[in-house]
Amino acid sequence: MNTGIILNEKELREARSRVTALDEALATDESLKRVVEGLPPEVVKQLASTLRAECDDLNDAIQAYEVAKGTGKPTPLERRAESDPGLMLIVARIAKGYTQRDLAWRLGVKEQQVQRYEADRYNSISVKNYARVAALLGVRLSATIEPNPQFRGLDKVIDDVSKEGIRKILKHGRASGWFSDDMDESRLRQYIAENRIDFGSPTLLRTGLNVQDHSEDVLLHAWRARVVTRAKEVIREGIPRYDPVNTGWLNQLPKLSVFSDGPRRAQQQLYEAGIVLIAERQIPGLTIDGAAFIEEGAPVIGLTLRKDDIGNFWFSLLHEVGHVVLHRLTGLASGFFDQFDAASIDEQEAQADAFASNMLIPEERWRKSTARIAKTAQPAEKLARELGINPAIVFGRIQKERNDYALFSKKIGRNTVRKVLIEQPEESNDAAISSGTKV
Repeated sequence: MNTGIILNEKELREARSRVTALDEALATDESLKRVVEGLPPEVVKQLASTLRAECDDLNDAIQAYEVAKGTGKPTPLERRAESDPGLMLIVARIAKGYTQRDLAWRLGVKEQQVQRYEADRYNSISVKNYARVAALLGVRLSATIEPNPQFRGLDKVIDDVSKEGIRKILKHGRASGWFSDDMDESRLRQYIAENRIDFGSPTLLRTGLNVQDHSEDVLLHAWRARVVTRAKEVIREGIPRYDPVNTGWLNQLPKLSVFSDGPRRAQQQLYEAGIVLIAERQIPGLTIDGAAFIEEGAPVIGLTLRKDDIGNFWFSLLHEVGHVVLHRLTGLASGFFDQFDAASIDEQEAQADAFASNMLIPEERWRKSTARIAKTAQPAEKLARELGINPAIVFGRIQKERNDYALFSKKIGRNTVRKVLIEQPEESNDAAISSGTKV
């Protein structure tokens, strides 16, 4: 079901079922405690707020659908469709009081054809047939000429891509197995253009003191397109549905850091929770640590492992998990593309930072630990044992807070994560996704 809009009776039933589950979880302190058992208090507050927002949004979506269906006034549903041309046809059908079967009969096609049209939001329909459905439903078509790269032709979509950018992508793609050695500059430009049309452009890079527009950063676009392509392979082979009420796996995630193949185990656990994790090296010249977005209804996390050490991996991972858990309704559709070198004033980035920090080392435990001020390794190792996490995570936090990256530099597990998630040596194969999906 599309999170923001309900378009048929099946999605209505699913939404009501999810509201019931959320209501039960939020009914009392005890019921909420069962859902968030074992999680740090700071994270519990964040999750409770997110679950309430999810419940409110679902109730609004249900009401919008029922108003359109019951009164023929599609205004609330139209607002949720946000002028999407495919969704507007479905909204119009609902407001007319037609079922998919009713519409199929009027069009002279089988009901399954209408179901296929609506399943992909009319993206595969011809212009002629779109106009026919629109006329039958009373939807007025209008054409506007806008500087949208999706309507400029393939050559225009990539006319801002420099030769240097193409060469970087070509060299990196060949070395990383993105495409075969016979890929040339001309074909690569077409590949970039087609992917830009299919996947859109990453727009916001939340880093530093401002939220920066990177919609024209072809290196970021190419990296994202590669992550999306790999994620789709996993999603289409079958992945469990992400359930915001199921938070039991969260508490176990940081504890996987104690294993040498912990990153691979984390990938498996995320998969079982309905989240795809893709590790893909960045293209030289692109400075990005991670990303989180939605693809075909499934949350996707992409990591570059730009800084290959254990502490950085687990913080980056939990930061992006924070975006999935906390911001699925408020930003994940457009996506988050993150760098962690500079402090950010963006509210959602601060929330994801707090989520990651508390999931790894709860703030209350950190304040009371002598590891914060210790000059020897023992207090940090003791805290790690008590929390059941890899000591490299504690040493990494010490480095960051003291702004001294030479301190305990041999304790942070350098050059270990890529071997597990990207280079995939034989010894890590046992930790691969058990379902056999390609990652």
